[in-house]
Amino acid sequence: MGFDVIIPARFQSTRLPGKPLVDLCGKPLIQWVYECAQQSRASMVVVATDDERVCGAVESFGGSVCMTAPTHPSGTDRIAEAISTLDIPADRVVVNLQGDEPQMPGELINQVVDALEGSARASIGTACHTIDNTADLLDPNVVKVIRDQQGYALYFTRAPAPWLQRCEDGTQDFEAVPRSAFRHIGLYAYRAGYVSQFARRPPCELETIERLEQLRTLWHGERIIVCEASEMPGPGIDTPQDLERARQYLASV
Repeated sequence: MGFDVIIPARFQSTRLPGKPLVDLCGKPLIQWVYECAQQSRASMVVVATDDERVCGAVESFGGSVCMTAPTHPSGTDRIAEAISTLDIPADRVVVNLQGDEPQMPGELINQVVDALEGSARASIGTACHTIDNTADLLDPNVVKVIRDQQGYALYFTRAPAPWLQRCEDGTQDFEAVPRSAFRHIGLYAYRAGYVSQFARRPPCELETIERLEQLRTLWHGERIIVCEASEMPGPGIDTPQDLERARQYLASV
């Protein structure tokens, strides 16, 4: 079955104002993300935004845009409005590709869709990769996911997880943990009808504490299938420092 990619893009960003339109090696950031989506099997790629400047930039490189309200608290809420506006059928698979991921492999987008479609019990498909250094394990900006033996998410957290118990001498060998620790990749596939259902629910307690929206799904007893990424995404962009790292990364590939 086919699927669609919707890219939520908000102009106002606290840490990087005007983020969708910042220059990244000669192209606006949102164009890089759009072109990543086009490398997947997606039948349709659409940017969902509330800003005319973003709309104009997307249209200038031939992309499709859906204008949405400026009041949405999250990208998922923005996608829910776009689904309604575009009249996407409830059983159609939609991918949420965040607008600050300029190096998301098209094959990874396909992979999370395949994971969702291959699981009758999952409401959401997403991805992860092994954490291979202690700094990422301890970094609260690196979201960790704990999975069961079938690949379903048990929990998402900003804390180091799994936590290593202290050795007899009182030390903790964090270098031993990354072999079983996984970083969550913020890429989601779900059916259009579920997005609308999700957006109608209020945030749950754990979601508010961790600031992780996907915990709302687990809170309601639903399943998230998490595949291990076959291809690694490049760095996402949230700060001016991230932008500079992405420029250096793209210059090296």
